[in-house]
Amino acid sequence: MDDRYDVVVIGGGAAGLSGALALARARRSVLVVDAGQPRNAPAGHVHNHLGSDGTPPADLLAAGRAEVTRYGGDVVAGTVDDAVKDDEDFLVTLRDGRGVRARRLLVATGLVDELPDVPGLAGRWGRDVLHCPYCHGWEVRDRRIGVLATGPLGVHQAQLWRQWSPHVTLLLHHTAVPGAEETEQLAARGITVVDGPVAGLEVTDDALSGVRLASGEVVALDAVVVGTRLSARADVLRSLGLAPVDVDMGGHVIGTQIPTDQTGATAVPGVWVAGNVADLRAQVVTAAAAGLTAAAAINSDLIAEETRGAVEAHRHELRTMLEQPAWEERYRASPSVWSGRPNPQLVAEATALAPGRALDVGCGEGADAVWLARRGWQVTAVDIATTALRRAADLAAAAGQQVAGRITFTQADLREKPPTEGGYDLVSAQFMQLPGDTRRELFARLAAAVAPGGTLLIVGHHPSDLRTTAHRMHFPELMFTAEEIAASLDPASWQVCAAEARPRGAVDPDGRDVTIHDAVLVARRR
Repeated sequence: MDDRYDVVVIGGGAAGLSGALALARARRSVLVVDAGQPRNAPAGHVHNHLGSDGTPPADLLAAGRAEVTRYGGDVVAGTVDDAVKDDEDFLVTLRDGRGVRARRLLVATGLVDELPDVPGLAGRWGRDVLHCPYCHGWEVRDRRIGVLATGPLGVHQAQLWRQWSPHVTLLLHHTAVPGAEETEQLAARGITVVDGPVAGLEVTDDALSGVRLASGEVVALDAVVVGTRLSARADVLRSLGLAPVDVDMGGHVIGTQIPTDQTGATAVPGVWVAGNVADLRAQVVTAAAAGLTAAAAINSDLIAEETRGAVEAHRHELRTMLEQPAWEERYRASPSVWSGRPNPQLVAEATALAPGRALDVGCGEGADAVWLARRGWQVTAVDIATTALRRAADLAAAAGQQVAGRITFTQADLREKPPTEGGYDLVSAQFMQLPGDTRRELFARLAAAVAPGGTLLIVGHHPSDLRTTAHRMHFPELMFTAEEIAASLDPASWQVCAAEARPRGAVDPDGRDVTIHDAVLVARRR
């Protein structure tokens, strides 16, 4: 067991394991706590489960546990005594004292069949004392079946079991004699009615041979059908404030279950239920389907929560990542952030230019400024981060006094302190990734800083890079195309020399070669 899971599933039957399997395959961390008390444990086989018909219940559950663990889910034996909401999580406590936290709960604790108080019934339960014709009818087809009436549904049960055998007897036990219409229906179907209480079972060679009435008479039978009271196992749900409700069928309460919506969600946010605890009529296959339905709803709920958190984090990062404290922290976290080489698009475009006055916007650790100074440019290198400027100054000093003497390093936020209009023969902004309106305003100021005959060079990450596996922070609002920048320039004042996406090779974090694109704008002021 880990300390915390996305989902803790309480109950390791068909519903719980089916839900756990779907969640594990959805890459959720899942723990199944299984008390080992499946309702169908006494039965010899599972039926009406497509592809698994006739499988012993224990084998089906063993296969389910293996499937869950194969996808990374954890399955432990134990009983959950208590579950409570604790801050954002649920605190789940096992009987042995172990505790675990969960973001969501799926409770699939099933139900308990409460048998009529007839001696011998419990010992034969699941063998030749039966309850569901769809589960056991085929196995006792054409045999002598006695339906033990425990309420007004007895006649309905007798008529139902008549589908599987012509030898059906309705044992009235303590119930009233059917009315005239029902008596006629029973007679028409060849169903015998036996009055009087049933006192016990007759067993011969470990096989049911009949029932003994209180009068001493024995009715020869091969199977007895009983209508059990179906009580939801709801102790852990009660600790969460959820109580089972009565289920009425034909004016008769047949048991209890936890009310839910169609996905299994309960009235307590974050708690789902599936299987017999929520649907006392569910067979194995429908319980498994309910587990899958609940798992999908839980996963969707977690995704919605994670999306809300991601949006909040995204907005926070956008607000802070471009500010001075964030840049200072980024530079202090590593001895060097950039490669130390000049940006390739600057080299491509500025090599043929006659040296003059250059503005290096966001100079970082100084590689571009030093390259320009080596070629004779007088460079004003501006950055928001003092840590970057210190490194840039050290790089310039290492290049020699002649180079360092051509560079003026300036700490400034150009969003607040725009550069001098018409002051530069080259304005270079390499990868200034800013959100929409802020970017447009800054780039307009940079354009205004270009002297007549000067060059504006803006390079950025192209939006198409987000479609690759290259390392990129996923902020589409910070990406731009060169065409977008070119469209903002007045054609009467500017000659656009290039506005394009230039490919270049890169290696992604997994070592794969990828092609990325730089958005490159080159424009000259007329």
